[in-house]
Amino acid sequence: MKVLLFSILKLGLKVLYAPLKLFKTKNRIVYLSRQSNDKSLDILLLEKAVRDELPDIEQVFRLRMIPDGMGAKIKYCVDVIGDMYYLATSRVAILDTYSITVSCLKHKNDLKVIQMWHALGAVKKFGLQSVGTKEGRDEKVSNAMCMHKNYDYVLAPSKATARFYMEAFGCGADKMKICSLPRVDELLKNDGVSVRFYRENPDLTHKKIVLYLPTFRDREAYVAQELKVEFSQGMEDYHLIISTHPLFSKVKRDDRFFYNGSYSTIDLMKIADIIITDYSACAFEAAVLMKPLYFFVPDYNQYVEERGANIDLKSEMAQFTFENASELCTAIKSGIYDQNKLYAFKTKYVENAGNNNSQILAKFISMLISQK
Repeated sequence: MKVLLFSILKLGLKVLYAPLKLFKTKNRIVYLSRQSNDKSLDILLLEKAVRDELPDIEQVFRLRMIPDGMGAKIKYCVDVIGDMYYLATSRVAILDTYSITVSCLKHKNDLKVIQMWHALGAVKKFGLQSVGTKEGRDEKVSNAMCMHKNYDYVLAPSKATARFYMEAFGCGADKMKICSLPRVDELLKNDGVSVRFYRENPDLTHKKIVLYLPTFRDREAYVAQELKVEFSQGMEDYHLIISTHPLFSKVKRDDRFFYNGSYSTIDLMKIADIIITDYSACAFEAAVLMKPLYFFVPDYNQYVEERGANIDLKSEMAQFTFENASELCTAIKSGIYDQNKLYAFKTKYVENAGNNNSQILAKFISMLISQK
């Protein structure tokens, strides 16, 4: 039934799109996202860099999460027509997730589509890599949705990551553009956030901040509870902060593992002394910061079997990968950490860890526009 519905939907979109392509192409960039209703940090930074590089170009933002409720979904479908208009009249389209209008329609030859995926790498398999797995999409539905078709370029932070992205997006090496995400610039920016944090949290001044950043998964609350138990005993010199995935959380707020003030995930990473994650791409951001990084993966074998992994953590990061919370805390308390191993991990998966990624991408976009 889903396949039939998508087939009907695609036919309807194609009928509506045909006359829109008669409109003249404008000196315009359109950004599309289903990740948030607001501009992400990457989009904000790129917007500014493009404005500096191409002051005369128009930048349009079509950013909407798929809403709940029938009425809201109908309005969303109407908004999709607006997306098609801007795709038909723009020189460049930039997206950070799958877009049905990008992948299911045939576009003008002078439109260039750039996939700026919303994560700085991929520990776990995703996109077309995970089709047919327990956590991935059904293969027939994926084909009906034309998953990840029509990209001219896909941004990848390294050649090692590009190999994963070619599988995930179903494209060849010729479409890979080695370029880190704009957020790396913000990661490396010294903005005094630590000073503000300790001003608002003076009781944490003499403690080491341990930040736990789990990925999106069903066992999130159970895994977090294991860490809570261990950090509640024998870890008096440490303060655990649990920062869950922004789109999904079954972890209830616990003031013992929280803080005062409003801070983004990147803010918290700058503040943290130690970072723990599992299969999240936050691992690469922690590596850019060269913060001691640990992987807590009590469900490792099950997760790899059900979802799949691009990186064999038990091989590449064996010293820092734990399935047992008590052993993890013992390692943290030892204070022993091999920074050389972390540096090797960083340089393999994020080749450009400098603070000029927004400008590099803006210049690339300028080159694409100048070719038309």
